[in-house]
Amino acid sequence: MSLRIAARRLTGVIAALHLATSANCHAADSALLDALPSPILFKGDEKTGYRDPLLLWHEGTFHMFFTVGEREPGAVYLYLARSTSRDLRHWTPVKKLTARDLKLNFVSPGSVIRFDGQWLLCASTYPQPNGELYGNATARLYLMRSPDLERWSEPELIRVKGPDVPVEQMGRMIDPYLMPDKDDPGKWWCFFKQNGVSMSWSRDLRTWTFAGSAKAGENVCVLVRDGEYLMFHSPQDGVGVLKSPDLRNWTPAGPTITLGQKDWPWARGRLSAGYVADLRRVAGVGKYVMVFHGTGPEPEPVKFLTHGCIGIAWSDDLKSWDWPGKSKEP
Repeated sequence: MSLRIAARRLTGVIAALHLATSANCHAADSALLDALPSPILFKGDEKTGYRDPLLLWHEGTFHMFFTVGEREPGAVYLYLARSTSRDLRHWTPVKKLTARDLKLNFVSPGSVIRFDGQWLLCASTYPQPNGELYGNATARLYLMRSPDLERWSEPELIRVKGPDVPVEQMGRMIDPYLMPDKDDPGKWWCFFKQNGVSMSWSRDLRTWTFAGSAKAGENVCVLVRDGEYLMFHSPQDGVGVLKSPDLRNWTPAGPTITLGQKDWPWARGRLSAGYVADLRRVAGVGKYVMVFHGTGPEPEPVKFLTHGCIGIAWSDDLKSWDWPGKSKEP
């Protein structure tokens, strides 16, 4: 056998081994997702609801932050809460992070970031002291700090309109989301629901400069992909997607995402609050993962604050999505 033929055969064997290894790695990468028996991670009922999820992976543990609503006689009390898992299937008992207080009702954990040696969690209040269906005009944004993702400080107001704007003149605002600027190291953005989506920036996460608004829904989550900002937001139903090179000019980046809503009675009333985590480098996952909440089958106001369920889906490209039990038929 000539050296040239032998080299060609060896090259073919190496290529085949590479393809086999790649396929096996891909299969292993999604093992935790493939093992999930249902798209529902937290299931609500007439007394309890789970909403506004945020998923963080850190040192082998998945941390889920969310809103939990608990029905008591005459009112539903809302709390920021947290649970952890090693496999996305088995979760620790829900731990509340905020106090029982209808005048505050902390909700909507937007993002957890690492800053100045601490973990920072942003959220908002949703006051309903007089039986309001939705949070009243005193809803504001807050920040909590932690050294270890376990112990959290008392919430502190985020003055996104600037230090000179009185609290009472800031206007109703909910659903904050913190992220770093892709082009300017040290600059941070806070997105929040007010007049569409509004934006402010800061370099120390204490002093903020308001930077305007854009047309979008609530529960904003923003990633950077292919040199552009990609915004996931919640319109009336489903999860919308917008893109921008500069945070000023936003254009549609695909159809509204509804996943398996038509087949899910628990989300048929509304599918909303999609949070996308980039877990492509996490063993057992290897994908972008979206967590979201669904209510149904009635329209959301009928089963608002309770009944909500937290669901999960995943994607390689942020366009085509899979979930447990999805039919593979074309």
